[in-house]
Amino acid sequence: MSARLTRTSCLAAAVLLVPLAALGQSGSPEAVQRTAWGAPDLSGVWDYNSLIPLERPAEYEGREFMTEEEAASLGEQAQATAGQDQRHPDASIDIESAYNAFWSDEITTVPADRRTSLIVDPPDGRLPPLTPAAQAREAAWRANRTPPIRAPLLLAFLAGDNPARGPEDFGLSERCILGYSTGPPLNGGAYNSNLQIFQTPDHVVLFTEMVHEARVVPLDGRQHVSAAIRQWLGDSRGYWDGETLVVESRNFTNKRSSFITTSTDAVGEGGALHLIERFTRVDADWLRYEYTVNDPVTWVRPFTVSQMLPRTAGPLFEYACHEGNYGLLNALAGARAEEREVAQGNERGH
Repeated sequence: MSARLTRTSCLAAAVLLVPLAALGQSGSPEAVQRTAWGAPDLSGVWDYNSLIPLERPAEYEGREFMTEEEAASLGEQAQATAGQDQRHPDASIDIESAYNAFWSDEITTVPADRRTSLIVDPPDGRLPPLTPAAQAREAAWRANRTPPIRAPLLLAFLAGDNPARGPEDFGLSERCILGYSTGPPLNGGAYNSNLQIFQTPDHVVLFTEMVHEARVVPLDGRQHVSAAIRQWLGDSRGYWDGETLVVESRNFTNKRSSFITTSTDAVGEGGALHLIERFTRVDADWLRYEYTVNDPVTWVRPFTVSQMLPRTAGPLFEYACHEGNYGLLNALAGARAEEREVAQGNERGH
């Protein structure tokens, strides 16, 4: 994965530095708001976009934190490009990009922990190496592009070389099955990177704005469903570890990836994925979100991400991905038209 900041990172509108002391605390019982039944109150809408890249850029090699000057510079760069459309010189690519800056989230906070990467383990801040079997599998998929397409978008489509034989040749986001920032786990994207949490004494609902996915997580100690039942979002079970809500998810379908690395690419097959997420209320305005991805079929070791999520006012709006969406139909129709043009050209050549 490229160490460059994501496209979203370049669309931040302002920077708010929060005292390090505030973000360094893990949510002491006396400081955290509580529900009527005494649990830490995680409810609200939280933004999981970030100016901090997932992996540590080369210029920060060996350093877990930025200096104050570096963090300020990062914010200034984001402000300088806020609201600017990044046009592509190739007209077809420019049109296919579809969204201008108006539709993109504006990142308004830079957590003052000043991490150089969201990945905190391995210590180098980088994704661990793929297993030899996973390397071979990924190379074969990229060469053959055979369904199921586990990436959010079909890379061949972005390269202008989409076979488009049928809907199964498109990525999960193109088919409105899983948004590229839907998770789990949650990784920010160009827009709709908001999580709303609802609580009852025996359930928690994790509702993402992208593709309006809702995970209803029981807290009553029940066992996971049978491993024969595979789901796009996995089967989640939660419990409280002190002030932290822990959510363990298993039984993901192997039709999805293990991890989305960018808005256009993903790695692994979800079948072996074991995901552990941790939600900790730090104060009125911040929620710490951590997750550990364990997929021994894909990576040589697990990895852990830690991120501070600022509260946002909301509200969330329905992301009606399918309703009135003619994109997939039009893409298939366009592919058939291109095939006819190629066939007619070949006939004229003869």
